[in-house]
Amino acid sequence: MIPDTSGQDRVIHIAPVHGNRRRWLLLGGGIVGLAAIAFLLSGWLGSSRSVDVSRLRIAEVTRGTLVRDASVNGRVVAAISPTLYAPAASTVTLKIHAGDKVAKGDLLAVLDSPDLSNQLAREQSTLAQLEAEVARQRILAEKQKLIARRDADEAEVARLGAERILQRTEGGYKAGAIAEVDFLRAQDALKSAEIRSRQAAQASSLEIKDVALGTSTKLNELQRQRLIVADTQRKVDELNVRSPVDGVVGTLSVADRSVVAANTALMTVVDLSQLEVELEIPESYADDLGLGMTAEVNIGAGMATGKLSALSPEVVRNQVLARIRFDGKQPPGLRQNQRVTARILIEERPNVLMLPRGSFVENEGGRAAYVMDGNVAVRRPIEMGATSVSAVEILSGLKPGEKVVIAGTDSFENAERISVNN
Repeated sequence: MIPDTSGQDRVIHIAPVHGNRRRWLLLGGGIVGLAAIAFLLSGWLGSSRSVDVSRLRIAEVTRGTLVRDASVNGRVVAAISPTLYAPAASTVTLKIHAGDKVAKGDLLAVLDSPDLSNQLAREQSTLAQLEAEVARQRILAEKQKLIARRDADEAEVARLGAERILQRTEGGYKAGAIAEVDFLRAQDALKSAEIRSRQAAQASSLEIKDVALGTSTKLNELQRQRLIVADTQRKVDELNVRSPVDGVVGTLSVADRSVVAANTALMTVVDLSQLEVELEIPESYADDLGLGMTAEVNIGAGMATGKLSALSPEVVRNQVLARIRFDGKQPPGLRQNQRVTARILIEERPNVLMLPRGSFVENEGGRAAYVMDGNVAVRRPIEMGATSVSAVEILSGLKPGEKVVIAGTDSFENAERISVNN
């Protein structure tokens, strides 16, 4: 016979009425607690992940003046660093060493050029020959002038003689002592003498002009030769290479007693009293740069200001070279080729909405930002304007006073909501 389940039955006693009321109170309290926990965890329930606040950098949106600038690297260079060249093929004898301090006019090297020395001697000989020819031309000119004047004077004397003969002949003709034909002949003789006198005077004037022109031509040849000699002498003098400025000898391009061709670089002299900063500016800033812009140069623990004094007209390896000239006195302690950083102030934009610059600019491409809503960072589309080294301009999407995650968003992976743990 199969047994029944009577052995498993258990009598349940009904609790009093006041016991049920206590149970309902406990149940209501539990429900309220669960609602509170659900409310506190609402941010967690709507977010895909959580991040500790210590890993983030949060900044407030403010309104102010945005200084648009560019931070670049550069080096200290000499504003004046002339390179000296050989004026002719020669043998170099150096009188200094690299790094020596020199003053303006100091002898740096002596060049020996036999070809240039021989050329100077030939030109000087030609000059002496022309000087003698000019002196001879002047003597000949004076002689020709004297001959021309003598011929003119003789023609004038002959005219005067013919005039007196005519006067005597006219008197005799009127008295009837001289025939008419003799009187006419005397008149013809006077006219002939007058013609010869005028022509002699004109010939004398032309002769004087001719000899003056010949002398002037010789003088021009002499002057040209003097210029040639002076230029050759200058080249010979340049064989003694002298420092054009006060400074130090930078680099020696040739060795002592070496033979060099014409226009070969010999050395560089650096004027350390006038230094500038040469900057390597990214190509993206090229269109915004202009001469005269203010720049701040960080030199060690100090800072100096200057102006943009030169811009390269070409782009080399995606960079534009620029020069900064210091305002006022040059900062002390500068060294040639010293590496520095500079900040170029491009423009100022007053009364704009802005945020401190952070990695969110690169991570979100400037199109979105994570705005704090309580303990949750919510992704929001934004529009950025001008940027500087330390801040960015906000055109739309944010309001003053809102807090934005500006750094640490690289791990958000474009999630719409991120919980932030305190």
